Amino acid sequence: MRWNLRMKAAERGVWKSTELRRRLAEAGLEISAGKMSALWTGTPTSIRLDDLDIICHVLDCEPNELLIREPDAVAARRPAKGNAAAVGGQVITPRLGRNRTLPPA
Repeated sequence: MRWNLRMKAAERGVWKSTELRRRLAEAGLEISAGKMSALWTGTPTSIRLDDLDIICHVLDCEPNELLIREPDAVAARRPAKGNAAAVGGQVITPRLGRNRTLPPA
């Protein structure tokens, strides 16, 4: 995923994180300066849905405009043929669906 907050903010005439932080506070979302800096300069590892809802409200956008899929990045992380992984020189193949216990009744 690519975080597109700065571009969406710029499209709405917001060029500084302090301006967005002020607008978010007016909408009821108080964000610390540190957290705002992290949201503004990088991709957050997590974000509360309530916070995302307010950000979208302030920027008049949808979540899919802030979170942009990157299918090529997903494909690059896919394991090589056969779902095998080498660990310490030893090839380990996952046993998907075999030797699993049944869920409790």
